[in-house]
Amino acid sequence: MKYLFILLFLVPILSVAQDDLLSEIDTETTDNQFATAAFKGLKIVNFESTKLVAKKELTFIVSHRFGSIENGFDSFFGLDDAVTRLNFVYGITDGLNVGVSRSSFQKTYEASIKYRLVRQQDNGFPFTIVGFNSILVNSALEKENLPKLEFTDRLGYTTQLLISRKVNTNLSLELAPTYFHDNFVQQDNQDNSQFALGMGARYKLTKRWSINADYGWHLNRASNSPFKNPLSIGFDLETGGHVFQMHFSNAQAMNTNGFLGQATGDWSDGNIYFGFNLSRVF
Repeated sequence: MKYLFILLFLVPILSVAQDDLLSEIDTETTDNQFATAAFKGLKIVNFESTKLVAKKELTFIVSHRFGSIENGFDSFFGLDDAVTRLNFVYGITDGLNVGVSRSSFQKTYEASIKYRLVRQQDNGFPFTIVGFNSILVNSALEKENLPKLEFTDRLGYTTQLLISRKVNTNLSLELAPTYFHDNFVQQDNQDNSQFALGMGARYKLTKRWSINADYGWHLNRASNSPFKNPLSIGFDLETGGHVFQMHFSNAQAMNTNGFLGQATGDWSDGNIYFGFNLSRVF
């Protein structure tokens, strides 16, 4: 099964163009009546959005997810336990992006590809559909603790279909059916191949501010698993050439396999993580 998804990772479907962030600030539709600016960030909060980087543009995203705020001043509300992710995304075409990232969560290296299949159009197709695939390496696994560890045990894969609709000027919605696979899982009864349904929304508050939220419903989590479904809420602020995202989540990991498979926080007892994403277009 995993080789099928590697093949999907390597064979994206190319499609049509997208305007850059600056031209989208006050634009609702293009001349050919395609809906634009459903989401301003490449992510809603945790989940990928249907936005892509424009052709020949390089976007650099710095993401921080601090430790749990429930510990208060003992960890300075999580600032002592921060996780950092550095992510570069390049637009090969307007409808095809490639990315590489490194996260301090499990010392994870990741390569990704994102490609638009179809675009929402006035009086035409009602949704934008984007594919997303990634492969990651968990370099934190130690041979000393796992004597039979091989390189393939470090690998994980993600395949997502991102389906969004810009309902009106202010509201955008997204569904994200997701398959992800980890060759090594921490929980004995957990299947290596896992399935989830992501749900996200953006509501525009002002010209530059929006409130965002997303939730991941894990469909085959082991009954004895200590991990939770990720729920995240945040705000986007557009400031010219970049988007600043501030959010709270019960997942500290920022790659898909991590936040869907290993979210440990619980909103009901204040065990949540504050974080932000800062992106810059070059």
